[in-house]
Amino acid sequence: MAITYQVIRQAAHDLYGWSLKKVPDDTQKALAEAEKNETGEASRKTLQFMQAAARAAETQDRHACSDAGFPTYFVKIGTKLTLDGDIRRAFVDGFADLVETVEPPILKFITHPLTLERSYEGKDMPILSFDVIDGADYMEITCSPKALGSGRWADLKVFSYPKIAEIEAYFMDCVLKAGSQHCPPVIIGMGIGGSFDHAAKMAKLATLRKIGTKHSDPMIAAMEERLLAAVNKTGFGPMGTGGDTTALAVHVDYAHGHGFVPVAVCFNCWINRRTALRIDNDGKVTRLE
Repeated sequence: MAITYQVIRQAAHDLYGWSLKKVPDDTQKALAEAEKNETGEASRKTLQFMQAAARAAETQDRHACSDAGFPTYFVKIGTKLTLDGDIRRAFVDGFADLVETVEPPILKFITHPLTLERSYEGKDMPILSFDVIDGADYMEITCSPKALGSGRWADLKVFSYPKIAEIEAYFMDCVLKAGSQHCPPVIIGMGIGGSFDHAAKMAKLATLRKIGTKHSDPMIAAMEERLLAAVNKTGFGPMGTGGDTTALAVHVDYAHGHGFVPVAVCFNCWINRRTALRIDNDGKVTRLE
């Protein structure tokens, strides 16, 4: 058996469609917890509205946000599986299928970076990232569409032999620069080290970690806790209404590298779009979230 073009095409279609109408369970739980701890009436009502919108999207087959963004897929391929067909093409065609069939329809958010012309397709679209899983006979695909609120305020800076305090100060500069324009409460990812591109990938992947899970390295876990507390003292609050909850989580990851240290920071808006599935080598598909 092999994982075919058609199976992956359908998976790409389904993952993007699910992400538009499903706020992840851990995110809904975090929003509920934040509501309990909010001291401001306006911010508490905003969190209540978000939870109601999340429920309505799921139960009434609605989009959680009018900005559908564009799809990004993280693909992990087991080294023992077999592929049959044009895999990259399957993602392109699956996205096109979604555009043709999704209800309600989505707007043309795929934008040429120079002419600003909008479309439903474009060069290198969808954004794909591939990795391998040693010894596995399955594939895992995660879809995390990027919209304006979750994508615009990302940043990256390259340091030389930085101290931890410098990295954390830069992180907070990014948070203050973004203010409430990324649709808080957000999930913030930070990638430290490696190369320029790897730091950005780590930051993005860090936002996909489930809320409530700590980094395995105690030093990094302590940094996450320290930064989350600092972010929530800024007072931007849910959708900028003020209050105690500007971020639901701060997730950090790192990689060894050279003395130059890239640091990337990115945000996921309160909807925290994230869907995933697994495809076994016999073609069986299991939705993970």
